[in-house]
Amino acid sequence: MGGLAGSATGRVLRDGTAGLFLAAVVVSGFGSSAMSLAAGVWVKSLTDSDSLAALALFAVWLPVLFGPLLGALADRLPRKPLLVWSNVVMALLLTTATAVDSAGRVWILFAVLLLYGCGSVLMDSAESALVAQAVDARLLGDFNGLRMMANEGMKLLAPLTGAALYARFGGASVALLDAVSFALAAGLYGRLRAQRPDRAAAGELTGGRAAGMRQVWGSPALRPLVLAGSVTMLCAGLNGATLYAVVDGTLGHSPAYAGVLSVAQGAGSVTVGLLAGPLLRRLPERVFSAAGIAVFAVGVGLRALPYDTVALGACALIGAGLPCVLIAAMTAVQRETPDALLGRTAATAGTLMMAPNAVALALGAGLVALVDVQVLLPLVGVLALVPAGLLVTGRRGPQARVPAGPRASATEV
Repeated sequence: MGGLAGSATGRVLRDGTAGLFLAAVVVSGFGSSAMSLAAGVWVKSLTDSDSLAALALFAVWLPVLFGPLLGALADRLPRKPLLVWSNVVMALLLTTATAVDSAGRVWILFAVLLLYGCGSVLMDSAESALVAQAVDARLLGDFNGLRMMANEGMKLLAPLTGAALYARFGGASVALLDAVSFALAAGLYGRLRAQRPDRAAAGELTGGRAAGMRQVWGSPALRPLVLAGSVTMLCAGLNGATLYAVVDGTLGHSPAYAGVLSVAQGAGSVTVGLLAGPLLRRLPERVFSAAGIAVFAVGVGLRALPYDTVALGACALIGAGLPCVLIAAMTAVQRETPDALLGRTAATAGTLMMAPNAVALALGAGLVALVDVQVLLPLVGVLALVPAGLLVTGRRGPQARVPAGPRASATEV
């Protein structure tokens, strides 16, 4: 496996465009991960309200529901300028959060977080579309896997930085760190070069705002992957809602032990992100996704056992298995979708896969109060096996692998 990982990393990093994209993801992801931890703590410290602190995270997630509309905007505007100026706007937006110094001004932070979520969805749509144009098709699986690895790697490092900054200087310092990270990302996106005009925004919005949904639903390659991702992320939300019940009730630790489990899960995600590209070149996307979902399901079931070693291993399995269907689905979207529809299709697929996670977090909070986690977790694991089985045994559409030859062309923006 070490040879595969080294090959995947080298192939992407030697591609200048892919390397710039990854650098921008790392830089902006560092600030975003630090801010994601600080926002809830900031609201809690100012208001002493657990509900408002939870709403801080919800404010960031809410715009996911409007992904198709934001994706349509990404298809209408030139994508490279959109990425550059969106990052600039996000940097300026975050500086306004420095005015939040009392409970009476928390509404400013909520407004910032809501716009922050909108910007994130918009930029993800534009980035997915531009990556499909600018990155060699042979590197799309590698890029998406390494992008996942970079995001998860930042989640291991950045929250510690955010917590330290918050403890020493307060929430405004974390907001400024995030602002700087977006400004640096804007500079990196500004350096992107390619070889043909960005056609997406040159004319009318082809197919209307619902075109992304039609593209996902009408494609035998995309539909099963996206639906499997939806069910898997629903299970991931239910699993996530049991975290503190497992830490306290099953393992007998303080809530701080959740951080140890998160590190184990992040390590699993980093590993699979490194290996995703080579594996996608060897396996059909359905098989890669199904295998990842099965690994995730086993990990969820094992979390019911009251042993620290098993819990750490289970979290590593969850971290390794969960990203597989997301990586495969987004790679398929980039490969199967016409350029003019890529923003809407990527945003629609993201909404269909990620919205169930937010819903399940709320549903799981209620279920944990009614059902013992040692019963609930194995049931969730069994539920997760359903989409894995359907991917392998269902009616087959095209079983594409990452092509061996170069793309017909790359992008000039």
